[in-house]
Amino acid sequence: MDEYHTEEETAFIVEEVSTIIKESVESIIGGNAYQHSRVNQWTTSVLEQCLSQLGKLGKPFKYIVNCIIMQKNGAGLQTASSCFWDNSTDGSCTVRWENSSMYCIVSVFGLAI
Repeated sequence: MDEYHTEEETAFIVEEVSTIIKESVESIIGGNAYQHSRVNQWTTSVLEQCLSQLGKLGKPFKYIVNCIIMQKNGAGLQTASSCFWDNSTDGSCTVRWENSSMYCIVSVFGLAI
């Protein structure tokens, strides 16, 4: 017999994903000042924590997570993405977090399986 799930149990909920991203970035980077030597560690930790928390949701998705950390120094940054997917099942969420010395931009793409 097939298992039936409500739409909320299998939907990509942007607010839920946004909360996971914000909590992950805040717990890992928090009030730290930008340090070039720690950026690789921070990005890896943010990605791993986001993926771990997304997996705990138990939803039928494959996730793609991207993290950019950039020092606040007046330089510009432009980024874009494009997806060919099913809008009724798949979704994405991007969060820009900042403190006094850096920006952290995290994007999550959820692809229904």
